[in-house]
Amino acid sequence: MVADRSASEQVPVRVFGGPTALLEYGGLRVLTDPTFDAPGDYPLGGGRALTKTAPSAGSVAELGRIDVVLLSHDEHPDNLDVSGRALLADVPLTLTTPSGAKRLGGAAGGLADWESAEVERPGGGVVTVTGVPALHGPGERAELEAVVGQVVGFVLTGDGLPTVYVSGDNAQLGPVREVAERFGPVDLAVLFAGAARTAVLDRQLLTLDSARAAEAARILGARRIVPVHFDSWAHFTEGRGELEAAFAAAGLIERVQWG
Repeated sequence: MVADRSASEQVPVRVFGGPTALLEYGGLRVLTDPTFDAPGDYPLGGGRALTKTAPSAGSVAELGRIDVVLLSHDEHPDNLDVSGRALLADVPLTLTTPSGAKRLGGAAGGLADWESAEVERPGGGVVTVTGVPALHGPGERAELEAVVGQVVGFVLTGDGLPTVYVSGDNAQLGPVREVAERFGPVDLAVLFAGAARTAVLDRQLLTLDSARAAEAARILGARRIVPVHFDSWAHFTEGRGELEAAFAAAGLIERVQWG
């Protein structure tokens, strides 16, 4: 199955490992969940830690100008680490969860589900960033957020621009269907995958597994797919091999870019 890439190729993407990717969109340089710390153990609270197993595929110094950070949530070190927090001080706008924006302060703004922010493009016009639902595990929102906190995904749109979906740490297909109903088909889907599991939810899925990632792409009608957040951390239970198999089985492998 060969995708029509004419629109989606207007969005160059560089993946740095984990959830961190740099998108060039409408003249803006947009960074997702910045994580550039070295491998090691990072505290999670309650005596727990997450273990980073590999360095990032690039450094903060290589990023150049960043106009916007899209931060799915600020409470876990595999989504925002020490170097990522330091980076935010030099970024004009960070969009994240409403609770995260309060904790971060400064140039951080919160987006509730379906709430939008407009960002001026360098050449005129605006990019609209819409916060979209994300659930960081199984079950109902209220119960999940009491344990793992708020999470948000994003959709980027603009006049004459492709539609881009950034899932954030979402583990369920219900939110994906809601996004597809409002914005589908999308030109580019940046899907946080890896089948993350920790003891915090009895090792249940905290992010999409490979089969769900492929199904999410199908639901969205995604013309181009960039999987992220499936490597560099010990709590991911599925990697590139499982993702390749799932996208191949779904007839979508030709749409996948590995960064």
